[in-house]
Amino acid sequence: MAGRVAGKVAVVVGGGQAPGETIGNGRATAIVLAREGARVLVVDRRLESAQETVAIIRSEGGLAEAHLADVTDEESVTSLVARLGDRLDILHNNVGASIALGDAPADTMTVEAFDRSFAVNLKSAWLTSKHCLPLLRQHGGSIVNISSLAAWEAYPLVGYKTMKAAVIALTMNLAAANAQYGVRVNTILPGLMNTPMAIEPRVAQGVARADVIAARDRKVPLGRKMGSAWDVAHAALFLHSNEARFISGAALPVDGGASASFGG
Repeated sequence: MAGRVAGKVAVVVGGGQAPGETIGNGRATAIVLAREGARVLVVDRRLESAQETVAIIRSEGGLAEAHLADVTDEESVTSLVARLGDRLDILHNNVGASIALGDAPADTMTVEAFDRSFAVNLKSAWLTSKHCLPLLRQHGGSIVNISSLAAWEAYPLVGYKTMKAAVIALTMNLAAANAQYGVRVNTILPGLMNTPMAIEPRVAQGVARADVIAARDRKVPLGRKMGSAWDVAHAALFLHSNEARFISGAALPVDGGASASFGG
């Protein structure tokens, strides 16, 4: 089915990506939404990376623009919303990080790293939702927040786990509060994915890339192979589309059967 979000205006926050050999969730989602007819504003704190995503979309004939923003900063978010004018249909919150922010077990994590994790992994999704909701309420719209399977599993690093668990609660709160306006809010919980954010920090710590990938692949019940950013992107497309018009407040694992296999 082509044109599943045709004519809609979409903001993809975190639509650039860290350097790496594979594509990230935000970039893949921006591309998929554009392929399905949305006009996409690609937002990232690295403008060059957002522009790279835009170039890919435009090379395929899609409509996209880039915007520089730090979505942990309220003034930056209000400037982003001011650029949108009077129309917004889709808000996609893809920002998140763990190791790169100094994440650690609870007994060794620094206060500074915890504050960074809060700002990037949770505060950002609240701030963008806060300022985009007035536009989304005008026509009924969709928010998808990217959480993580780390919220449910025995993830050893306290910052990412707690903040991504809070993203699920934020999603449910927003879904309940905004149903009366026709705004749907859902969250995706990616499992083990072969994306730059997941792979590159571990390689930077001195682990061979092939070993990082093999170790993660072995943990995936479905086919013993990690998912890709395209798996997350297509899940997001469904949730943002009218096919999911009666779905709000859902937490959708995209995890190769990992959550179904907990304790197995």
